[in-house]
Amino acid sequence: MALATFKGGIHPPDKKDIAKDSAIKEAKSPQRVVIPLSQHLGAPCKPIVSIGQEVKKGEVIGEPGGFVSAPVHSSVSGKVIAIAEFPNTMGRMVNSIVIENDCKEEWTSLKDNPDYIKLSADELKEKVKAAGIVGMGGAAFPTLVKLSPPKEKPIDTIIINGAECEPYLTADYRLMLEKSSDIVEGLKILMRILGVNKGFIGIENNKPDAIDKMKDAAKNEPNIEVCGLEVKYPQGAEKMLISALTGREVPPRGLPMDVRVVVQNVGTALAVYEAARYGKPLIERVVTVTGEGIKTPANLMVKIGMLISDIVDQCGGFKDSAGKVVSGGPMMGFALSTLDVPVTKGTSGILVIPKEGVVHTEEFGPCIRCGRCIDICPMGLMPSMLSILSEKGHYEDAKEYNLFDCFECGSCAFVCPSKRPIVQFIRLAKSLTKP
Repeated sequence: MALATFKGGIHPPDKKDIAKDSAIKEAKSPQRVVIPLSQHLGAPCKPIVSIGQEVKKGEVIGEPGGFVSAPVHSSVSGKVIAIAEFPNTMGRMVNSIVIENDCKEEWTSLKDNPDYIKLSADELKEKVKAAGIVGMGGAAFPTLVKLSPPKEKPIDTIIINGAECEPYLTADYRLMLEKSSDIVEGLKILMRILGVNKGFIGIENNKPDAIDKMKDAAKNEPNIEVCGLEVKYPQGAEKMLISALTGREVPPRGLPMDVRVVVQNVGTALAVYEAARYGKPLIERVVTVTGEGIKTPANLMVKIGMLISDIVDQCGGFKDSAGKVVSGGPMMGFALSTLDVPVTKGTSGILVIPKEGVVHTEEFGPCIRCGRCIDICPMGLMPSMLSILSEKGHYEDAKEYNLFDCFECGSCAFVCPSKRPIVQFIRLAKSLTKP
């Protein structure tokens, strides 16, 4: 039987062997954390603590600045020592709260609820909201917003994204092996909130042990189906996942809710379960530390706000001088200009590439019209034209080629024989035009 998949896509080396056998281990608690007040899509939070104030682990330190927003909590107990702008992984200066860790690990009061599944949909939504949960696959879209579709957009299917198609990353894979039952419980809570009777868990077929674990965890849930997916990048993109599992096509510029679907990451499902069951806010996440340039690859449970420099130190540092350090995976991640930036709710990995593995694009060639980027574009776009128009400064003209349908998966740049920085050109055009 053919595996579920989508049209287009590429097959980059997955490199998951580097970290996949490292069980999740808790990172040592840092001396201080830098917690950005904007680590999600939407409005930044407003600080509700002051310098010198003592805070406990799990205490709210930033309130949402609007409906599309999510509260932030302290990931350590200690004292607030600064509220100021600090750089994030994308190089932007973001208002942040710095907390000196007293290493007492004192929690704020949490409400345990063993009968969480009996709570009403509104009560469960309130728990998701209070926990500050966002999409943990990288986009960091506030989960509450996804769980609040307008009445004219009813949802009938929820998909848990276990594809983890980005090369090198294994955080979701380890979660599926080690927290499979909790992830299924998270999916059941999401289904209850939206009144949905059908749930899928989609996993690429190169993770057979994770598929077996999740099937075993869901064996008594007739409304939940665990499906193997073809190994192909970007299989884990929302629109590709929906197409593969349901056969529905999200329209151009549309959202999954337009085809009655909500997609959540496995880490998000786990966070939803922990919020409903224990009242635990999202203050930590699993981060894959990997690549040929790191001494000890690992999958670490990291406190939000921990600096990447501290994580690299805990993994033994670089083998030699690193050529590039990337936040996220090699296809959609961002190269870091400094390691003194914090892990946020959307940080899935830290990839260390040695000097010999770095490809410089300063001397890229002209487009030779080979059409490879068009053949593999999962959105059916013409990346070649988008890059040419952007390179020439014709940003408005790029909109005629559906510029804003591109979700920047990087497949086009991967296959380009001229090594053109196609994604960077597309980002430039997007930044200088309006949808």
